[in-house]
Amino acid sequence: MAESILDAFKEDHSGEKERDYSKKLKVGIIGTGWIAEAHVKAYQKCPDVEIVALADLVPGKAEAFCERYNVGKVTFFPSHKELIDSGMCDAVSVCTYNATHAECAIYALEHNVSVLLEKPMCVTLDEAVAICKAEKASDAVLSIGFQPRFDENMKMLKKVVQSGELGKIYYIQTGGGRRRGIPTPFGTSFIQKDTAGLGALGDIGCYSLDMVLNSIGYPKPLTVTGYKSDFFGKDPSYEHHDVFGVDDFAAGFIRLEGGIILDFRIAWAMNLDTPGDTIIMGTKGSVRVPSTECWNGSIGGPLVIYHEIAGEQIETIIPQKKNSVDCFDIKIRSFCDAVKEGGEAPVPCSQILYNQAIIDGISRSAELGKEIEIEIPEI
Repeated sequence: MAESILDAFKEDHSGEKERDYSKKLKVGIIGTGWIAEAHVKAYQKCPDVEIVALADLVPGKAEAFCERYNVGKVTFFPSHKELIDSGMCDAVSVCTYNATHAECAIYALEHNVSVLLEKPMCVTLDEAVAICKAEKASDAVLSIGFQPRFDENMKMLKKVVQSGELGKIYYIQTGGGRRRGIPTPFGTSFIQKDTAGLGALGDIGCYSLDMVLNSIGYPKPLTVTGYKSDFFGKDPSYEHHDVFGVDDFAAGFIRLEGGIILDFRIAWAMNLDTPGDTIIMGTKGSVRVPSTECWNGSIGGPLVIYHEIAGEQIETIIPQKKNSVDCFDIKIRSFCDAVKEGGEAPVPCSQILYNQAIIDGISRSAELGKEIEIEIPEI
């Protein structure tokens, strides 16, 4: 019987997408830090994409980046506004500090330039609302940079949940963490309050939230009780403790529409190997998603469905899948396709608005020391 369940989740990979490679999509990259490397390499694999412009606030940084990654002949700009005002670009990747995501994305959308906005979407709920309003008023495409969505195992998790095999979902436990993994190999912009705005909560917490929220159809968050701490980042033994201004651990208890409870925690550093597996519990069955020791939006092993068949308690193991194409490449390719074809955003801001609302709610609740209601205005 387990085999018949597995058969229901087989994928159909027939039919390769046809594309018009004769028309070049002209792309600019705003911010040339380390994440921009992945964007450039993925764009360079697209024969119908031409990188025409780079922007960075630091003098000489974009030029050095261009040479390091053999970008080719491009025009350099000292700011996102000058790049967008040039009219050179059909689309841009926003790879700047978290704290400047909103202003860069909004300015591009106001000029009908499509945007691939790196995660987290922004820092606050107000910023997220402003981005969504700009997208709605624009003719451009806005997609948020959540490449784990394209992982075959993530897609399988959503397929299992959406199949109805688990029944009504009522409780979710999710999160992830690193025993020691505060991201400072390329400087301290990820840990300073004025540039990052958020720590582990925004950096990798957004991935954990998207994994489960996308699987259950992104119900609206209603209330949240949040907690965050910075014990490891502020410890005098940590080399950057003097500039550490964000969270290195966060947790939240969120009530979602439909009577679903979401129990969440995330860590850049902790005295533990993992804060636990992801569990989605339903009235007919539950699914366990194994954790990893260094959470980056991946799955640590085969999915396991716990359910009953003919009165017997059964565990059905969904074999872990390998991705034939790098998920980051799919993120870039799907964005380019949407822009060229006038299609829907691969990861729409209307969904990530709820993700950001939870992140913002956890942060505000933690600062207030009490449960708060999440209020999201109409866009």
